[in-house]
Amino acid sequence: MTNSTDQDPAVQAAAYDASEAAQADRTSQATRDIADVSAVEIITTAAVHLMSAAAIKCGLADDPEAQIDLDEARKLITGLAGLVTASAPDISDMHARSLRDGLRSLQLAFREASSIQDPIGAGPGEKYTGPVN
Repeated sequence: MTNSTDQDPAVQAAAYDASEAAQADRTSQATRDIADVSAVEIITTAAVHLMSAAAIKCGLADDPEAQIDLDEARKLITGLAGLVTASAPDISDMHARSLRDGLRSLQLAFREASSIQDPIGAGPGEKYTGPVN
């Protein structure tokens, strides 16, 4: 059996060129695909990813003892709060309302999971959303 170090340099170069061409094609396809997606869909998709990660870090997943990390959850919730607050005027009320509801649920879950309570108004994302209690 031969490995890549035993191959002719010209064969290696051709394989590398083919790999680069395939990567360029995938990038081009992704660019075309993202061009067809609305801003609202991109914003809500990003928000859902932040929500999912924050929920796991708040201990709302299968293995809370192994997955809980409130420092990481705080960062994710604050990022989500900034995204939701900044984008709410530009996306429909239907989208903004559901994102705000999810954000509020995560803020409350964080408060419940934390053994040391933040003062009202100082919890994750509350500088963007106002106090959550």
